[in-house]
Amino acid sequence: MKKTFVLVVLFVLPIVIYLFFASGVTNFGKLSKLTENVSEIGFNQEDVSLQGKITVLGFLGKNIQYQQAQAFNLNQKIYKRFYEFQDFQFVMVMPKGTETAVESLKLELGQLADVSKWHFVFGEEQDIRDQFNSLGTNIVLGDDLGTPHVFIIDKERTLRGRDDDEDEGVKYGFNALEVAELNNKMIDDIKIVLAEYRMALKKYKADREI
Repeated sequence: MKKTFVLVVLFVLPIVIYLFFASGVTNFGKLSKLTENVSEIGFNQEDVSLQGKITVLGFLGKNIQYQQAQAFNLNQKIYKRFYEFQDFQFVMVMPKGTETAVESLKLELGQLADVSKWHFVFGEEQDIRDQFNSLGTNIVLGDDLGTPHVFIIDKERTLRGRDDDEDEGVKYGFNALEVAELNNKMIDDIKIVLAEYRMALKKYKADREI
């Protein structure tokens, strides 16, 4: 009886666990492609690009002091969890004239994490509106050129989200002022995108070895 139990633990249980997680990857690895060809950022002063990166894209607006809670929530709940992944970045699209306020914000964020993958790009009002409109969402950009919502853009510059969200139906972005939404939805969705690229990389390496 003991030998049978040991055999089950050593051989059968690992197979069951593998099948469980394998099926989980299939169900877990689905995240809708909502808008393709999101505009590349062509007005930044830094070498910041959406192409080839997994990006959390945001618009903090002119009055950064009102958006600090949003930035700190993102820093704590999302950025610190994922920033060590290769090709992952935050890009915040900012109105020109907010450069000094941004530097102050970066200093505060930097007390909590390495902010080397927080990128801020500065544009004119029309540049920012054009960038936002290229997302093709049902979310409205505020008069201050800001929104509490942030967006997941994959390496092919496609907006990723949910087309069967239990609360919104089609979910284009995540309200960074709502910690529960970051914890319960955004973290899972970023995991899915990262898992897609990890699996694609493993397949590519396996194909190269054949």
